[in-house]
Amino acid sequence: MDHSTTPFTPVVPDARRLGRPLSGWKLKLYTVVFEADTPAGRAFDLVLIGLIVASVVVVMLDSVESLHARWKPVFDALEWAFTLLFTLEYFARLSCVQRPLRYARSFFGVIDLLAILPTYLSVLVPGLHALIDVRVLRLLRLFRILKLGEYVAEYGALGRALMASRRKILVFLSFVLMVVVVMGTLMYVVEGAANGFTNIPVSVYWAVTTMTTVGFGDLTPKTDLGRLIASVMMLLGWGTLAVPTGIVSAEFTAQRTRHRPTTRTCPSCLSEGHEPDAHFCRDCGAPLTPYRHDR
Repeated sequence: MDHSTTPFTPVVPDARRLGRPLSGWKLKLYTVVFEADTPAGRAFDLVLIGLIVASVVVVMLDSVESLHARWKPVFDALEWAFTLLFTLEYFARLSCVQRPLRYARSFFGVIDLLAILPTYLSVLVPGLHALIDVRVLRLLRLFRILKLGEYVAEYGALGRALMASRRKILVFLSFVLMVVVVMGTLMYVVEGAANGFTNIPVSVYWAVTTMTTVGFGDLTPKTDLGRLIASVMMLLGWGTLAVPTGIVSAEFTAQRTRHRPTTRTCPSCLSEGHEPDAHFCRDCGAPLTPYRHDR
């Protein structure tokens, strides 16, 4: 879990927001499930990453009819095993914080619930198949893959880079939208309904597929002027595809120049996110526990 603060993304530390326990078994459990910079927390995260990936692979394999018919008992047993383990993890998180309802309503709290709820719903609610296809419940289990964002720090870096670049990306997308609307309308006028461009929305659809260099081929210009416009759109698409990549890459570079965040928590004031080489709390000055660099 990566909870750094930047000028663009103010974050309330989990220790204060959820209520970090001060002593006893709750503190030990909190250290394991929420603080990734401790040896036990690191091991806990690695095990959970393996379980999450394995459970998603099982759901995907179970969707293959030939494998489902042959290995259904095995898939069902594995699914229940994963569900029970994730259920224990969910209640462990709720039990070791002073404000469990706040965690339950958080993003990762909802994801944790979605990861286990479909398995129980498919069994506990009689006649559920009449309201919703069971295959939809299986697909909901793929929300488990979103839990990886809680344990891999790079996901946090990606989220902060996208958040910091959101205005530039929105400006870029608005420019692309204007281009495809104008070029699609122009193509509608040039080609017309006789060549498949029956209306402006269809022509804009063609402009989008051409601008993104996908080119399904279901709609192509027939006139020389239309082909010239299409060629310009294709070349323009090459250039525009590089823009969002450059924006996010530049923000990633800026993120690397900033401080490296951790989940280190001050035992006195519960301030979180201290630097790896910090010896004292930046808020109250209390001594910090040594940081493990062998991660």
